Amino acid sequence: MDRYGKGLGTIVTVVLGVIAAFLVYRSYKVVADNGFARGKEILGAAYEQAADLAVKVYIPQVYYDSDDPGDGDFFERVVEMAQEQIPGMGVEKKEEKEPEIIEDDSTEAAILEENEKVIQAKITAENQQKVQQEEQKKQEAEQAQKDAETAAQAQQANSFTIVNPITLEQIQDYDFLLNNFFVVDGNTSAERSQIDADELWGKDMKMTTDSSKPQILIYHTHSQEEFADSVEGDTNTSVIGVGEHLAQILRDTYGYQVLHLTDTFDLVDGQLERSKAYNYAEPVIQQTLEQNPSIEVVIDLHRDGVDESKRLVTEIDGKPTAKIMFFNGLSRTKMNGEIDSLPNPYIEDNLAFSFQLEYLAKQCYPNFTRCIYLKGYRYNLHVRPKSILLEVGAQTNTVEEAMNAMDPFAKVLNSVLQGTNKIE
Repeated sequence: MDRYGKGLGTIVTVVLGVIAAFLVYRSYKVVADNGFARGKEILGAAYEQAADLAVKVYIPQVYYDSDDPGDGDFFERVVEMAQEQIPGMGVEKKEEKEPEIIEDDSTEAAILEENEKVIQAKITAENQQKVQQEEQKKQEAEQAQKDAETAAQAQQANSFTIVNPITLEQIQDYDFLLNNFFVVDGNTSAERSQIDADELWGKDMKMTTDSSKPQILIYHTHSQEEFADSVEGDTNTSVIGVGEHLAQILRDTYGYQVLHLTDTFDLVDGQLERSKAYNYAEPVIQQTLEQNPSIEVVIDLHRDGVDESKRLVTEIDGKPTAKIMFFNGLSRTKMNGEIDSLPNPYIEDNLAFSFQLEYLAKQCYPNFTRCIYLKGYRYNLHVRPKSILLEVGAQTNTVEEAMNAMDPFAKVLNSVLQGTNKIE
């Protein structure tokens, strides 16, 4: 308690003492003048009035009209209110504090562990969301790049730069046509009527079957033909590997459905036997076509045999590329004329197909094609109107050179099959 509170309490005590002394004196006088009984009555009434007046005057905060007369002794209420209103009049009450909750170490550790789990789960969820967003952005960017590359590839695949223009007027000249496009084997003869540019160029070679069904068949009558650096026993480095590469380009770049047969028609009991390879191949090819009547294009892919000093190579798009040659059978020889045992109702179609491929290739890729070689027999080209025998390089070419030849060939083939090769 401070000094101010103690001084005020002393003053009040003195005042109350003086009042008490005065009251004692006045009580004595009243009793003496009026007798004990009447004096007691008068003093009681006066006492109550004095007390009431004192409270009203000196301590008005504690004066009130009680609704309940039995609420307790008046002086008790006065003292209580005085203690509340006057500093130092009562015992100072201590402010009650909230009970302190004390956690033991295990409880605190459990709370911290749980909080850490919640925080870690939130961080993990945020990181996962961030990773997913980044992965989605990456996938979208990759897809956009892939779409752009596909569009560019498709545009490039269907566009040609003519670097060696050959007019239709030129190819209508029989001598020009024969000397620049064809080579006739010494044992056969080509009729002038068969080498007619208008007929060859005018035939429609467009693909009519959609890619929901097989469209192109690739096979190898001479499956054991290899290149300068082929690995023995590894078909991926032989004409079979080149055929598969061509099939993949036609599938992936141009969207064709391609069948690739890898049967070994030139092996008999493990021994190389090419003399009857075409006879062995025919029934297998016919059966495949019967099972897949939607096939329109048949390609028998070979590699040529030349003098060891000869290299059939050119450069296309900066790559060393094996030269190619189209091979057609006329079912006719100089000695025997028409070979009735080898009928081919599609000779003109076969020639037109080869000619359109050759004509476009010569203008876009000079020195890529060697010629259309005409020979006397049939070579299983009678199975479909759009049948060709394709020679890719020779034994002196590398596997890489042969593989590189498949891109420009596929591009030319696609243009003919799509009917976009009509250069005026």
